[in-house]
Amino acid sequence: MLVYSYNIILMGDYSNVSRQRKLQKWLPFILKTPPSMSKISKKRKFPSLFMSFEGYQSWSLPSGLVPDEASPEWLSKGDNAWELTATSFVGLQSVPGLVMLYGSMVKKKWAVNSAFMALYAFAAALLCWVLWAHQMSFGYYKNSPLVGKPVNSLSNVFLLGPTHVHSMLPNADYVFYQFAFAAITVILLAGSLLGRMNFYAWMIFVPLWLTFSYSVGAFTIWGYGFLQHKIIDYAGGYVIHLSSGVAGFTAAYWVGPRHSHDRQHFPPNNIIQILGGAGFLWLGWTGFNGGSPLSAGLVTSLAVINTHICTATSLLVWLALDMVVYKKSSVIGAVQGMITGLVCITPGAGLVDPWAAALMGVMSGSIPWYTMMILHRKSAFFQSVDDTLGVFHTHAVAGVLGGLLSGLFAKPKLLNLMYGNDVYGPGLLHSGGHIHPGLKQMAYQFVGAIFIAAWNAVVTSIICLVISRIVNLRMDEEDLEVGDDAVHGEEAYALWGDGERMPKPRRLCIPLICRRLMPTPV
Repeated sequence: MLVYSYNIILMGDYSNVSRQRKLQKWLPFILKTPPSMSKISKKRKFPSLFMSFEGYQSWSLPSGLVPDEASPEWLSKGDNAWELTATSFVGLQSVPGLVMLYGSMVKKKWAVNSAFMALYAFAAALLCWVLWAHQMSFGYYKNSPLVGKPVNSLSNVFLLGPTHVHSMLPNADYVFYQFAFAAITVILLAGSLLGRMNFYAWMIFVPLWLTFSYSVGAFTIWGYGFLQHKIIDYAGGYVIHLSSGVAGFTAAYWVGPRHSHDRQHFPPNNIIQILGGAGFLWLGWTGFNGGSPLSAGLVTSLAVINTHICTATSLLVWLALDMVVYKKSSVIGAVQGMITGLVCITPGAGLVDPWAAALMGVMSGSIPWYTMMILHRKSAFFQSVDDTLGVFHTHAVAGVLGGLLSGLFAKPKLLNLMYGNDVYGPGLLHSGGHIHPGLKQMAYQFVGAIFIAAWNAVVTSIICLVISRIVNLRMDEEDLEVGDDAVHGEEAYALWGDGERMPKPRRLCIPLICRRLMPTPV
């Protein structure tokens, strides 16, 4: 809009007084120059932009704004710069964020394996994404209700062309941004499997799960699937967090539990580094939710501030509950509360008011706390499945909670700013006298949660059963006792006594011929 206004004003003939006055009225809004400056320049004999209009006809756009082959008219340089920055933020959440978090939150004999599972998944997800998964998630294929056509996204014609969504970005930005979402989803899932999954099985699991589970969830809600324009999921409460929580819990069931000693005693090996990884995760969520509008606009700004309001509230509520019930201010508990707040606000970050974000923080700091700290310990069902880091509670429970609360608090004006007029029904609380559209939207939110949960449970089970026919899902008992040294031949710390193999004492070996030449003691 700015460029076009600028061109319209400069293209006219300003030889008469009326047109000169018109230019003097509108030009300051474009050049951000106060009209009063022209009066000051007259008094002080300074050359003024508004004293002579003979040069305006020869003016042109600043060189940095002139469209050319490298920067076509449809490309917004500001939006492009922000989207690349936001994508970098999301990538940093995984590497090094979750690499640090996983590597330090587990027992020290599993530090290398846990961190490496995250690093491998990030690399494997990128290749899968550009080779077939992006088009499966966001492409179009013969009215398919579940998935797009599995073709690659590597051609320059595609990557350097405009996105199919309403934005002013090249496809390269959108492909990379959505890859960062896909990668962090499968890495979050890994949190349920730390400390016992066979690494070779994990190497097979990652591409299969991205292809048959994540791609379907993304396509049905964000792409051209049967739930398109029905589910309010601003940045992935269902597509990312509910998926990872349910799939992780399901995979944990099929893989089996950790070693009995590990399950009873599994202290984190570096709490300070946990806080470092948590910091990457929290601040990286600025790009996670701030990049979803694909522009640097009003919704982006609101999404960012809502994200941090909800997260801080959730952390403090979780911390308060720990202190009241267990009489301890747990650092790990605070990190869990931070994560549930980030997850809960994700489906509605740019669509709710700040007061609603704070209320969502209260809910995300209390309900997942109850399911993890109270219900999990009392329920035989939860006890039967070894979810190492409690991903089901921090992501599945918090993700569903956020999706339902978004259906309750989503504001019509913000929905219109994000998606256009009448794409989604208003939040139930903002239905006014017409409650039917709000109830309909809440029903869609429930349907979306049920579908994503059921699909991930079924498909993840099938994937695990297929992999189990190729390699064992779980490590051998001997390797489980040793840890990183048995799996990778590497250790995180030069410390002994936590199950690692003790080095065999070296003995001096004298060749047989030398022993024969040595005198025999009397």
